[in-house]
Amino acid sequence: MSDTQARVRFEGSQPILRVENMQASLHFYVELLGFKNQPWGTDDFTSVNRDRAGIYLCRRGQGAGQAWIWIGVEDVEKLQEEYKARGVKIRLPPTNYPWALEMHVEDPDGNVIRFGSEPK
Repeated sequence: MSDTQARVRFEGSQPILRVENMQASLHFYVELLGFKNQPWGTDDFTSVNRDRAGIYLCRRGQGAGQAWIWIGVEDVEKLQEEYKARGVKIRLPPTNYPWALEMHVEDPDGNVIRFGSEPK
């Protein structure tokens, strides 16, 4: 690509997770994790968002399931306390790695959400 050509700006990305039961998934993502469901969502496809993080949920399509995704957050230890208070099962408590202080939770379909903030 030459220096005179403008690069196309990427606006962001949203993973698409395969789910089997949309109502169970919405309970998990909305009621427990604090995401908001989009008003245009259906029983087959929707988007849940929290601040600048978004995830598409697709019922019985678009993938094999049991995906792993990463979401950067401001403070993973504070998020752990929020989730513990809501009864979310923490798969991996905040653990320090060179790239992040990271915590894992698992949705009803076995998809793993890795939340991370700055390492300690």
